[in-house]
Amino acid sequence: MKLTGERLIPTTRQVVWDTLLDPAVLRASIPGCDMLEKKDDENFEAAVTIKVGPVKAKFAGKVTLSDLVQPVSCTISGQGNGGVAGFAKGGARITLADEGDGCRLTYDADVDIGGKIASLGDRLFRGVVQKNIDDFFNAVAARVGADSLTSQ
Repeated sequence: MKLTGERLIPTTRQVVWDTLLDPAVLRASIPGCDMLEKKDDENFEAAVTIKVGPVKAKFAGKVTLSDLVQPVSCTISGQGNGGVAGFAKGGARITLADEGDGCRLTYDADVDIGGKIASLGDRLFRGVVQKNIDDFFNAVAARVGADSLTSQ
């Protein structure tokens, strides 16, 4: 399943970059994130609870930051196993560009699921994935806004 989107964030590209790569921000911004533990500069262990329709499952897995081109682009990818609920894996290529006084964040995501959670149907799952992606980037944008207001 492919999803794309963009946001105009009213701060500098460097501030958005630093915020996106902050482990505390990632943990607070990933919907349903129960745990995010940094293993090294690019790898994290994670536990995320996801609810899709009547199925609620806890996924344990890892999150990886790769293709880091500071402060222009990166890839955030993850994979997790939810036991009988199934598996989820995916990634998002994130690109940052200056636009006026702000930063244009663009993402191109690809998500794959299998198991019981996949049996609920692509349409239902697509809505949940899109909402989670929107919630993630909205949380990052809100954090950037809060940080830029307090640092002025």
